[in-house]
Order: sequence, then C-alpha cells, then structure tokens
Amino acid sequence: MQTESDAARRHWAIPWLAAGLLALAIPAPAALNESVLRVPVAKGAEQAYIDVTVFRPEGRGPFPIVVLSHGSPRSEAERRAEGRLRLVAQSEPFLALGFAVLVPTRRGYGDSGGSWAEGFGSCANPDYYGAGLETARDMRAAVAAVRGKPWADTHRVVLAGQSAGGFGSVAASATPFDGLVGVINFAGGRGSLAPGQVCGEARLVEAMARYGRTAHVPELWIYSANDRYFGPSLARRMFAAFVAGGAAAEFVEAPPSGVDGHGYFARAMDDWSARVAPFLARIGARP
Repeated sequence: MQTESDAARRHWAIPWLAAGLLALAIPAPAALNESVLRVPVAKGAEQAYIDVTVFRPEGRGPFPIVVLSHGSPRSEAERRAEGRLRLVAQSEPFLALGFAVLVPTRRGYGDSGGSWAEGFGSCANPDYYGAGLETARDMRAAVAAVRGKPWADTHRVVLAGQSAGGFGSVAASATPFDGLVGVINFAGGRGSLAPGQVCGEARLVEAMARYGRTAHVPELWIYSANDRYFGPSLARRMFAAFVAGGAAAEFVEAPPSGVDGHGYFARAMDDWSARVAPFLARIGARP
C-alpha cells in the first residue's frame, strides 16, 4: 500500500463568484467552549469510532456548522503521533463568525479507531477518487452525530479542510448530503511523495474531474503560490478539471507563505480568513 502525506489572482468559474500538515500544537484559550464526541463510522459491516472535537461560540445557537479537516502525513507513525486533532488556531476565525466547528480525527489518525481508510494503492495505479470518498465518509459521520442537537444548525454545513482534508471536502461535495451549502478547499490534493513530486498527477486531475460532474454547492479553492506539495500549475489543472463539468467554484492563488506554502493554512489565518468571510456571506452560510 502506498503511503503519503499539504497579490492573490482569482479565477471565477461562474458569474457570481470561487495530504500535508496536521495541526500545530497550540493550547486552547481558557474560555474556549470545547467538547469531544466519540462518533461511529460505518463501512459495510465494519464500524470504527473516531474522535470529533467540537468548538462552539458563546450562546445557545443554533449555530451553522463548519467541519474542519486535517491533512495526511506521509508515514503511518506520523499519522498516529498527534493524538486527538484540534486545529484550535484555524478554528478561531470560524468561531468569531458565529460557526460551531467540528474537527474529526479520521480513521487511522491520532487516537481514533479503525485502520487508515484513505490509502490510494500503488503509485503506478493510484485510486484517488475512492480515497477521497473514504475521507468524506468520516466528515459525513461527524455531521450526522450533531443532527438534532439544539445548538447545531445542520441546515447550514460548510466543509473546509487542508491538503487531504481539502481533497476529501471536495470529494464529499460530489455526493452532497442534506444541509451542505459550501466547501472551502485549502491546498487540497493527494499523493505527495516529496517537494514537487506527486504520484500520478493525471489520476489526481481525473479524480477532481469526476467529483466536479456531480458537485452542486459553491466552492472556494485556496492554494499558496509557493506550495511545494501541489504547486500552482497542478492546482490550476485540478481546478480546471473540476469546473469543466459545471461545478461552481472560485480559485484563489494566495501569496507565498514561508519556505513551503503548503503550511499557509496553519500560518496565514489573517490572510485566508479575510477571503473566507465574504465567501461564507455570499453563499448564505453566516449567522
């Protein structure tokens, strides 16, 4: 099984619009309203339980939901090393806008149960399409776990993620569920082997094309200009393939960030939050 790992120029796909690093070890502020759910994820007869970190704004709600999804380090040891994923700093811009945030630690990562479900096979014949749908399975389970809770407005759900989490968010939009209103893809992709090396780029582009044929919610794709996992040329090829089937998306090439722009999601909250807030308002997701 192959293992793996994350000035703007805008390209509008429709007239009115738009596997990498995990989390930084940032302690939660004292006032953060945090809880943890143990959520079942079923695949056929198999069932595993994953940790879902929940952050809620002050007040009773109901709050619209953002599912914030992590990337995928290249090795199994790294995937298990972080424990329960929290993405505290990246959650805070969404909390400030009035969203509740769900951070699922997917199967095979951290302290969650189950084996790693997102493998794509060999480099010679990578199944990125199927791998993305497995990532999406865990996101769907996280949303299902909060349906009916008085604080959760599951009629307004946004999927947002970085690297493998961004790719899985796009995959989830291909089989949309009740309440999904938008997707934010930060540097989404799979198959990074080393800086500038991706297994079967054409298969990655093909998977995005397949997702785009059945995706029907607005999407915002953000890639840093110096991303060394999925660089600007590949990012734009994936985007072009995705919108070719009629999907509604906006592409943003964000400024360079550090030595490797794949860390933009973790380092540049001020920059991306200024882009995300108007998008959320346009699609009617904000409170």
